[in-house]
Amino acid sequence: MRIGILGTGSMADALGGQWARAGHEVRAGGRAGGLREAAEFGTDAVLLALPYAAVADVVGGLADVLRGRVLIDCTNPVGEGFALLTAGGPTAAQRIADAASAAHVVKAFNLCHSGVWRLASPVFDGRPLAVPLCGDSEPALDVVRRLVRDVGCEPLNAGGLDRAGLLEATAALLIGLWVGEGADAQAIAPPLRYAAG
Repeated sequence: MRIGILGTGSMADALGGQWARAGHEVRAGGRAGGLREAAEFGTDAVLLALPYAAVADVVGGLADVLRGRVLIDCTNPVGEGFALLTAGGPTAAQRIADAASAAHVVKAFNLCHSGVWRLASPVFDGRPLAVPLCGDSEPALDVVRRLVRDVGCEPLNAGGLDRAGLLEATAALLIGLWVGEGADAQAIAPPLRYAAG
């Protein structure tokens, strides 16, 4: 696949590096230059890996290029004190979808630090990491499912794009627990066989 990456930070480097090792062609561009070129390059998928504050403007400026593209949103609208910046308003994913209304937005890869995406095989206690996906286009979801598997993880259907806010709120909660409290957030949920009582 040809994957364009909007951003040159740690998430862009981690995921882009894994996809390149899996045999995909990858091109990244940053705010200092190359964003349009990266978006044009990503004929199969475009990863949006910019700070949340910049995404709507950047995506809006590239809406013509992003028409019909799979646009993967890994952003987290988390601010000071681990607050969810989109509380009471449209989700980050919805703002992105509104700014590039002809793109197929899929929320994914937002629940883990870039260090996790650099692991050769994100398997913990014998279980591959699951990556929740929210999106409305089945063909776009299929593309992202393949990219999830190419980093050694398992895709998990989390619903339509209208549920992306749940992933964003989960990220705010987990970041607050991990960073703010030093807690093992994985310990908050029991194994599936115990979840239903």
